[in-house]
Amino acid sequence: MSKKYVIAFDQGTTSTRTIVFDEQGNIVAISQKELTQHYPQPGWVEHNPLDIYNDQLETFNKAVLESGINPKNIASIGITNQRETTVVWDKETGKPIHNAIVWLDKRTTDICKDLKKQKLSNYIKKNTGLVIDSYFSGTKLKWILDHVEGAQEKAEQGKLAFGTIDSWLIYKFTKGQKHVTDHTNASRTMIYNIKTLSWDNKLLKSLNIPSSLLPTVQNSSSNFGNIEFNGVQIPIYGVAGDQQASLFGQGGFEKGIAKSTFGTGCFILLNTGKKQVKSKKGLLTTLTCSLDNEPINYALEGSIFAGGASIQWLRDRMQIITSASETEAICNSIPPLKNIYVVPAFAGLGAPHWDHKAKGSVYGMTLDTGKEELVKATVEALAYQTKDVIGAMEKDSKSYISTLKVDGGASANNYLMQFQSDLLNVNVDRPKMIEVTAFGAALLAGIKAKVWSKTEISSIRESDIIFSPKMDDKTRKQKYKGWKKAIKRTKRN
Repeated sequence: MSKKYVIAFDQGTTSTRTIVFDEQGNIVAISQKELTQHYPQPGWVEHNPLDIYNDQLETFNKAVLESGINPKNIASIGITNQRETTVVWDKETGKPIHNAIVWLDKRTTDICKDLKKQKLSNYIKKNTGLVIDSYFSGTKLKWILDHVEGAQEKAEQGKLAFGTIDSWLIYKFTKGQKHVTDHTNASRTMIYNIKTLSWDNKLLKSLNIPSSLLPTVQNSSSNFGNIEFNGVQIPIYGVAGDQQASLFGQGGFEKGIAKSTFGTGCFILLNTGKKQVKSKKGLLTTLTCSLDNEPINYALEGSIFAGGASIQWLRDRMQIITSASETEAICNSIPPLKNIYVVPAFAGLGAPHWDHKAKGSVYGMTLDTGKEELVKATVEALAYQTKDVIGAMEKDSKSYISTLKVDGGASANNYLMQFQSDLLNVNVDRPKMIEVTAFGAALLAGIKAKVWSKTEISSIRESDIIFSPKMDDKTRKQKYKGWKKAIKRTKRN
């Protein structure tokens, strides 16, 4: 029998990648291309959707070529994507009518204020699991319809299509045959009802969004159409937003499992099972990856807007470091910090604070503070923000997390992972392969293609290091108390 392979398209905020996995879950080839960021105005972030498609196509071709595999042996493709980022395109031309508005973008603040004036906050929380915030796709879609000339009229005539990045890529790769998405991506739009599993007519009406714009929603592990590659038809069998894909790749399809992805943002998810847990602590309720013939689970989610982005700030704007990999050695080279805190609220504060007016701040600097201290405080901020979210999750779910599973680029930083374990006073489990998000998408596709079964995930996933807490309780409490003071001073709402 010939070997089978599963390919993951991993389209993120800062890069686009293709990863080839073999039947044992090993990486055979990776191709990556950095994605250009566009900042038209302060607080605005855009991507060129055609760049995203072309980069994904280029990395796909390169990865298959470098792997040396026969395209006939590719069992299926899975797609995982930056969530909430919004694309609107013309159905006749297949071209975007505006740049993609990225999840980080803050331009829809006034639209959010209007929704609050309509007294929709409770309705949105109850039915979509989300809070009113410019973070989500629905208000971005409305902004495009309102600001691109003729867009609203074309939408009402059924000539436009809306999608998150997964929908856009599927549409392009299937040559316009499929306009679809999955439950995880739909649940991040703020216009999808996670109780009825359908687009919410009340919210569509309040935002003046015609339903003809919207993709069909289906299970995360299902048939999303075919990609033709060198004459071979390869099925797309898996689609999931990056954070739910990561949870799935960590084996988090069962109740009680928590994970944190340390990427551009930091995202913490806790699988709460078949019952929707309504957060009283500013967390979101979202849908987990869905499989054929299985009930959908819910998850509590906390989103930290500036995770790895704050390390990029040190590199690109402050020019204190030349690469993110330097931060671990810098953190280990100086003594423990004394009351120095960086609150990286560059795009406001996410869960559990939800303060879009907050700005990045540094507290506790003295004449002795140097660039090393600033680097260390920025790295530690990732752990403090994660503790904020985990604490809220434990209160909402009325349960304690004994182990936190981690992935994402910054999880390679041993200092950060040890500090995270110390702050939480729980074990932090980092897998050998930290490409868990892409692997989650591959698993969804591979399960549908019968390459793997769900029960095999835990045996494929191997731990690299399990970090155990070493910090004494007094120091832990003292450090976190200082962080909470810094947060209180930063908040504006």
